[in-house]
Amino acid sequence: MIVITAPTGRIGSKLLTTLLAHDEPVRVIARDPEKLPAAARERFEVIVGSHRDPHVLDAALPGANVLFWLMPAEKAAHSIYDAYVSASIPGAEAVHRHGVERVVMISALGRESGIYGGHVSASLAMEDLFRSTGIHVRALANPTFMDNFLLQIPAIKNGVITGTLPADLRLPMVATKDIAAVASRLLLDRAWTGQDTVEAMGPDDLSLNDIAETLSAVLGRPIRFQPGDRGADKQALIGYGFSDAVAQAMIDMDIAKERGIDLVASRTAENATPTTFREFAEDVITPALSA
Repeated sequence: MIVITAPTGRIGSKLLTTLLAHDEPVRVIARDPEKLPAAARERFEVIVGSHRDPHVLDAALPGANVLFWLMPAEKAAHSIYDAYVSASIPGAEAVHRHGVERVVMISALGRESGIYGGHVSASLAMEDLFRSTGIHVRALANPTFMDNFLLQIPAIKNGVITGTLPADLRLPMVATKDIAAVASRLLLDRAWTGQDTVEAMGPDDLSLNDIAETLSAVLGRPIRFQPGDRGADKQALIGYGFSDAVAQAMIDMDIAKERGIDLVASRTAENATPTTFREFAEDVITPALSA
């Protein structure tokens, strides 16, 4: 039995699509089942509620062999550690209580860096929480998502992308569909044991200037990088309902990336995922611009 949390997000939704092609029993925990694909609602067992809720976990985990754990950060949390660690305590307690054998979880790069990284540091602390139960763990350590550029569709329509990292700083970047592919392989594999990190590094390191150049080539019109301001970004996040603490954690993550938190791990044949940013721009950004 495979149990999936956050099944309607960017990673979880792609994971469900993959699991539909396999003959495995699956339960999904969803606050709003209507957001699930019809095929998933028909095929998989659906537990309604939040995976922050111990009672929901007690309904979902009996008989479960492996749990996919993704904790979306509550934007109004009082602390970034509340958003990841406190919110995940019911999950860590439940896997122990129900004898779940394995957890595959979404985490972040940077464990060995010694750099504080806001959301990154809280993700790593959440990972340690699950490791402390003694369960078999595979933590998917990820850099920035290519999919984050979908938030910039209005700006791209106006010929710009924005960001607060140095224009020529090259960092790893990964497509969420590749993270979902790694997660599905681990969820379907009954052989692995122990606790380990599995990195998903993307195929290349990219700068914001590289991104703008690729978008220009794919879209057939100039796209330029326009530097942003971290102070203004924080105030914008607060205006969107983020707490001061969670907004600051976003800024701290950005600063950590500038300091090289994503560059501690090296790209190898095993952790280099396949989707290039050009492919992502052609397959995802271009249709989004026309939607």
